Amino acid sequence: MSAGPPILDAHMHVWDLSLGTHPWLVGPPIPFRYGDYAPIRRSFAIADYRRATEGFDVRGTVYVEAEWDPADPLGETRWVHALAAREGLPSAMVAQAWLDRKDVEELLAAQAAFPLVRGVRHKPRAAPSPDRVEPGRPGSLSCPRFARGFALLGRFGLSFDLQVPWWHLHEAYQLFTRYPEVEVILNHTGLPADRSREGLEGWRAALAQLAELPQVAIKISGIGIRGRPWTVVDNAPIVRTVLELFGPDRCMFASNWPVDTLCADFRTIFDGFFEITRDLPEAEREKLFFANACRIYRIDPGVLRVAGRAGAGPPSG
Repeated sequence: MSAGPPILDAHMHVWDLSLGTHPWLVGPPIPFRYGDYAPIRRSFAIADYRRATEGFDVRGTVYVEAEWDPADPLGETRWVHALAAREGLPSAMVAQAWLDRKDVEELLAAQAAFPLVRGVRHKPRAAPSPDRVEPGRPGSLSCPRFARGFALLGRFGLSFDLQVPWWHLHEAYQLFTRYPEVEVILNHTGLPADRSREGLEGWRAALAQLAELPQVAIKISGIGIRGRPWTVVDNAPIVRTVLELFGPDRCMFASNWPVDTLCADFRTIFDGFFEITRDLPEAEREKLFFANACRIYRIDPGVLRVAGRAGAGPPSG
């Protein structure tokens, strides 16, 4: 067992490409932040995840929608629930719901009715760089239709997982200020891909503003650098900045498995997180690796002690 606290992996995926339901994985390649992603254009199962995490005290996982065909978002939710019933993982789910759909109210109601669904994700349309942001662009955070869908989340008790480059976080701040009842989880550390001085200063300022909103939490994940191995030297300053801005009660460590295998294996990433946080009080580390994810995604930690084992059946609650 690697030396470290128990883990509730707050962001992971699995997929079965024989279903033909993931256009980005079975169709033509798309531009990707890590570059060539051919190594993950294959099926990944819960058994693969368990092999990847062997030696770590992983007690549960949060499955996050994996860009299943948007014409059938409920198909992914049904598939994940069948998987959990058979494998004992995942422990909770962030489902797909495009908030600018005409039928978004009906879709949110349907997703909220599934027992493992805690929230939804819709990746807003984003600009490729800070100087190319177009306010109000359809499908973006400042799009009126997107905002109308976001406003419905509180009614259904759903949180929102946000994945967007940091140069759109000012739009997120403006939107989320209007709906403080909706809990938001920023994915992948705000995507600090640009490690230049200017890039890091922009990223930090954007996160600092968003951190002013108490309903926003953040996942420390997805911090690999294109074309470079994952190292503590590269990523410790990123982790420490996030901990400083959001504090120990609003941060969660996550693997982004298998996507981040393009940068490193699970062991390298989590041993890195353990090393970066080794000087923190154990109570804070337990929050960062386990308890915060349980609280934010409403997962009973007692259930996780048995539900994470193969064949244990689905977690409840």
